Amino acid sequence: MAQHLPKIGFLYLDYVLRFFDYSNFKGWPDKIESVVYHWKNDKQRFINEVKRKKIDVLVGNIPATAYETFKEIAAELPHLRFIPSIETQFPNKSKENVTLFCEKYNLDHPKTKIFYDTKKGYDYLKSCSYPKIVKRSYGPSNYGGYYVHKVDNHDEAKTLFDQKKYVPMYIQDAVDLKDSGDIRVMLIGHKPVCAFWRYSGEGEWITNTSQGGDMSYDNVPMNALELAVKASKAAKAEYWACDIAIDKKTGKAYILECATAFAAFPYIRDWIGQYIMWDLSEGRFRMPHVPLYSWEELGKMSAAMLRTLRHLYFAKYTPSADGAYWLADKGPFDMEAAGDSRPEDVPEPIEPPKTEDELPEDLKAEFDENDHPDHAPAAQKFIFGDVTMTELLTLQGMEEEMAEKIKSLIDAGKVSRFEELKAYDFIPKSHHELWAKAFQ
Repeated sequence: MAQHLPKIGFLYLDYVLRFFDYSNFKGWPDKIESVVYHWKNDKQRFINEVKRKKIDVLVGNIPATAYETFKEIAAELPHLRFIPSIETQFPNKSKENVTLFCEKYNLDHPKTKIFYDTKKGYDYLKSCSYPKIVKRSYGPSNYGGYYVHKVDNHDEAKTLFDQKKYVPMYIQDAVDLKDSGDIRVMLIGHKPVCAFWRYSGEGEWITNTSQGGDMSYDNVPMNALELAVKASKAAKAEYWACDIAIDKKTGKAYILECATAFAAFPYIRDWIGQYIMWDLSEGRFRMPHVPLYSWEELGKMSAAMLRTLRHLYFAKYTPSADGAYWLADKGPFDMEAAGDSRPEDVPEPIEPPKTEDELPEDLKAEFDENDHPDHAPAAQKFIFGDVTMTELLTLQGMEEEMAEKIKSLIDAGKVSRFEELKAYDFIPKSHHELWAKAFQ
């Protein structure tokens, strides 16, 4: 009798770039559905469509601004499995959630203070040691590091919060980074499949490549991989990524960021699709085999080539003579099932003020944005010819690579108005319509 396979659906959202498509699930014999969430008052329609299409498994990341809404959707669809689970995506919502996750599961991370009471936050800035890292907590990412700041003394910290008015106040000890870099580790089934150093640009401290940083796939230390694996298992994540700092003096590894939402080459998304097919088919499909440190060899290829590489296949080593197997380096990590999430897996959140009245008048606008996650950020108007990378990366659905292309066209004088970008095919039509509203 033919094996029954669950009905898969892709979770898509308007204005959010899609991580998976059908080609990542090569060989799946049944039709894969898709369901698009249209924001605002779309919850019940979305639920009805999932039921009508009889979807059993919904695959895709949920952005921070829709996280609370999808908790409600999941509660009304108890039969539906989300991949990654809602609980696994808890750290995606904010930097605050990353810290709570690390604290719950005893994962090494820089000492962090989080204040919704801004008076207590400003008092802390007077007494704490420096330097400190300040981040805008809310959101799925820091937009290529453009909302991450280093402050070296109290005056700098106070000036920053007076200007930015970040709520909550997220203040983290600065790790003295080994080689002025941090490490991105990507995992599938708790096994590292790609890892690389990100080094800050000359005269800079931040390591994001969009701000002039460089990268290297060589010599990623084992303790960084071990910490990333520990975090992935705690999150029960089918796929996962960590940004890890190595202390220059002690060599200790610390988690800076972790989430299911991350940029990945297409061949890594193919591996994730293979893993999910293996997981959902009870072994009918092959689990991907990715040798540890294979990224060192792949990293010798140009980034342009890696962006087009698809359906990369590694065969397991087969010994040709007695004893050869024991000489092979099998590595310390095996790919394995992620495990089922439970509501109690999620850390208890920090309780923010119950009403806006408890906040100072000048902080209410940002609190309102954070407190109503099913709304896009308030519209801003930018001058196209003078737009910065920071401003481009605040546009909903914008990614670093696309922002870099737009900025390079502006700086080269090839476009002077947003409408002229229609001549280039790297921006979807829906994004043209959305982003055009942001420019004067």
